[in-house]
Amino acid sequence: MDARPIIGITMGDPAGIGPEIIVKALGDGAMYDICSPLVLGDPGALELAIQDKSRLKIREVDGPAQAEGIEGKIDLMPICRLEKECLVPGFPRVQGGRAMMDCVAKAVEMAVRKEIAAVVTCPINKALMQQAGYPYEGHTQFIAGITGARDYVMMLAGKRLRVALVTIHCALKDVPFLLTTERIFRTITVTGKALFQDFGLKDPRIAVAALNPHAGEEGLFGPEEEEIIKPSMEKASRDGYNVKGPFPADTLFYRAVQGQFDAVVAMYHDQGLIPLKLLHFSDAVNITLGLPIIRTSVDHGTAYDIAGKGVADPSSLKEAVRMAVLMARNRKEVSSKQ
Repeated sequence: MDARPIIGITMGDPAGIGPEIIVKALGDGAMYDICSPLVLGDPGALELAIQDKSRLKIREVDGPAQAEGIEGKIDLMPICRLEKECLVPGFPRVQGGRAMMDCVAKAVEMAVRKEIAAVVTCPINKALMQQAGYPYEGHTQFIAGITGARDYVMMLAGKRLRVALVTIHCALKDVPFLLTTERIFRTITVTGKALFQDFGLKDPRIAVAALNPHAGEEGLFGPEEEEIIKPSMEKASRDGYNVKGPFPADTLFYRAVQGQFDAVVAMYHDQGLIPLKLLHFSDAVNITLGLPIIRTSVDHGTAYDIAGKGVADPSSLKEAVRMAVLMARNRKEVSSKQ
């Protein structure tokens, strides 16, 4: 039991479904078979989310060293103690936004110090984050900023498909102007290193999606494949990465799901995430590659419309915890061999 990694789980926005999915996920004894979960959040928010008071209890701790990881007891580091009006499901407050980011900051700090093996984040409200004084686009940029990571990549992963994104949250019309050979090259290399270090793949096969239909049809439908994407792949190949493409997106994802590739590098958000969510809508995991720590997250938002109704699905959180444990073990094994 002592070999179980301590996984820090941040509550997200207390007015969203974060507290509910944490309680539901940790009500599953299987989580305690693989790790010692440590929740960072608000005691009141978790108490409200516990429907079966006789089966689950909250155990407040001062830090990771006190986490016991016993089924039926949720080890909680109380990062905040919000007033009741800030804990009303479906009604976010700035105070809650500040608290949700304080939880993330504390978890990342502990992960950097290696007090916990990984950070798993529940959903936040990006607008609320900025209102609370954090000028970032989201979790990914915030964590990269406080860890000093410069080359980081957003990956969404399920059992059948892994997708890394070159561009993330931007207007579709801006994508061609944001694509550069260096940016695509960095995405390929960060993805390749993570597949080896965190997923245990010795020679990961990476496929690159084209931007234009038919991969540009030799420039007829656009020059990006010839002028930007192919040079980035050639550079990555010279550095030893097993990279193929660029392939038309309309057939590439089918091939990846059939097992021909270990990951797909997509040029923009919806290109990669439509097929990913078609296959893994409830169990996909959001992973930030290229960080000095391990960070996974649920692949959904705060869902204010169902918050407090007891119907939130904890599947993505469970998978995020499992993924964090797998990555922690793989990274430790790779490190031991170096």
